[in-house]
Amino acid sequence: MTQAPNSTQQGSTELTAAELGDLMQSVMETAERLQSTHGVLQDQVQRLERELAEANAQLHRSRELASLGEMAAGIAHEIRNPLASIQLYAEVLAEDLASRPEQAEVCQKIDRSVRRMDVIVRDVLQFARESTVRFEDMPASALIERVVGSCGDSASSVQVSIGMDPAVRVDPSLMLQALGNIVRNGLESMEHETDGGRLEIGIEQQRLRCPDGQVRSCTIFRVEDRGCGIPEPDQERLFNPFFTTRASGTGLGLAIAHRVVDAHGGHIHVSNRSGGGTRFDVCVPAPVGHENIASSDGGTCT
Repeated sequence: MTQAPNSTQQGSTELTAAELGDLMQSVMETAERLQSTHGVLQDQVQRLERELAEANAQLHRSRELASLGEMAAGIAHEIRNPLASIQLYAEVLAEDLASRPEQAEVCQKIDRSVRRMDVIVRDVLQFARESTVRFEDMPASALIERVVGSCGDSASSVQVSIGMDPAVRVDPSLMLQALGNIVRNGLESMEHETDGGRLEIGIEQQRLRCPDGQVRSCTIFRVEDRGCGIPEPDQERLFNPFFTTRASGTGLGLAIAHRVVDAHGGHIHVSNRSGGGTRFDVCVPAPVGHENIASSDGGTCT
């Protein structure tokens, strides 16, 4: 005879089914969390791969510039001595031809050409020179004041916006040259603008994830012009020596700026400005004890 299940056995069966339902719900929730975590991890891996590629590109560029600098220095020294001789002979010949203005004018043309070539040689040697950084602590605004002062008559087109004035640890002479080259480059890009255009310089301090993958507090000198902008394919070559998008100029100004900022442990990021023009972010590590602790991590400079 089959014995009917008692109430205790029925209750036990119902409890097991409830537990099984809870278990399935828990498994589904865990699977959803794992899927979400997998998506986040995938995004992080892709971001880290991009940052690694950017860091490798920065390192490759720095090594290339160093090699080019060594080669350029040798060439410049070889050119400088013949140039000096040509200039000397042209001056002597011009004195001998003082009574013959037409022939003397040819000597003056030679002299002007030699002087232009000498400017190029000086720029090449400046680019090739190993930057010995002599750090000093100074207010960021004081550095910008010097940069604007170096612009001469063009300074009237520069607008400085300083929301904060952190201390920076830089070589004032070298950073003046680097920032000055970038500012003058921006001013030149606006020379043919009909509305005159203004170039803006701002100062910020943020904790950023830099191209080497490290998160650190950086002082950012932001230079924005209202020029024609730079096509994206040219942005990759912008800091290469002798690359220029203009009819005049040696194409060494931004290459020199890159080497100087690199010697400070910083980096430069360039992008087209919304509304037209170009934006340069010159980022240098903030000195210890002057970091903007309140700013948040997670920003990316590139």
